Amino acid sequence: MAEGYRIIGAEMSPYSVKVRSYFRYKAIPHQWILRNAESQAEYQKHAKIPVIPLVVTPEGLGIQDSTPIIDQVEKLHPEPSIHPDDGVARFMSILIEEFGDEWGNKWMFHYRWAREVDQRASAGRIARMRAPDASEAEHDAFAGQVRTRMTERVWFVGSNELTAPQIERGFTEMLDLLEAHLATRPYLFGGRPAYGDFGLWGQLYELWKDPTTGALIEGGAPQVLAWIQRMLWPKAEGAFEGWTQLAPTLMPILTQQVGRLFWPWTLANERALAEGKEEFSVRLGNDVWTQKPQKYHARSLAMLRAKYAGMTDKKDLDMILAAAGCLAGMRA
Repeated sequence: MAEGYRIIGAEMSPYSVKVRSYFRYKAIPHQWILRNAESQAEYQKHAKIPVIPLVVTPEGLGIQDSTPIIDQVEKLHPEPSIHPDDGVARFMSILIEEFGDEWGNKWMFHYRWAREVDQRASAGRIARMRAPDASEAEHDAFAGQVRTRMTERVWFVGSNELTAPQIERGFTEMLDLLEAHLATRPYLFGGRPAYGDFGLWGQLYELWKDPTTGALIEGGAPQVLAWIQRMLWPKAEGAFEGWTQLAPTLMPILTQQVGRLFWPWTLANERALAEGKEEFSVRLGNDVWTQKPQKYHARSLAMLRAKYAGMTDKKDLDMILAAAGCLAGMRA
């Protein structure tokens, strides 16, 4: 049996750094391996789908998709737990993890490829990562290819002329809400990182590393910046808080971001897939959002619903989900 786990990922992948942060917090022995030409043979041996991160267990089994990776490893390494004891806080952490993965990724991907300064910076970093020994001319040519390919793919997360202003306005609003919430606690759910921290942090970490959003974070959100840096090597600094303590500043995030924007979008995306639509539109607050449906998200929504179904006492939880605008459609 090999010693520890092997995480094959990339610094520019929010889902890769999310898993790495989790392993660091748990102090689980692991190796961080960049996906490049040198690791490609191992990656192909274990990967079932062409995405990162890929985690290879000490027994030689491959696991993919950041949320199932964390869920599976958490069963084997339950301490310190990443789930609050408070039932409402526990599920809200699960919901924010899903929100980070699926809605936060829209911020990250859109900003990374929306402006020339970010396009050039990101394409150059990707090219250097994939071909570290390339000459300057080879690097420039490869970076140009990456830039062209990626800027043509922003539609995948729903970024287009109609939605771009909504994405950017939503991100800056989220920064303000997060800044207020993190002003009195080191992590989203109190004195230690929770499931929701890892999902949301992966996207914010990447946003911090890119020029435009990095300037927004560093220039106007010092508490968010401190949290981003803290989550690189997270540690328990205290206990989880109960819902009563969290609600004053966490509820606005749930109502204004998750319930107003993400939840109606995810249900509309599910309907569009079920009806075989090539494109769908949904009203999010005062705006109309239009995009092609995302197939993978229907699967992650099903996993979220399964976790909701597993909650034993839903009386208080359902009242709060309803107030946040997230109860309708939570049951399959």
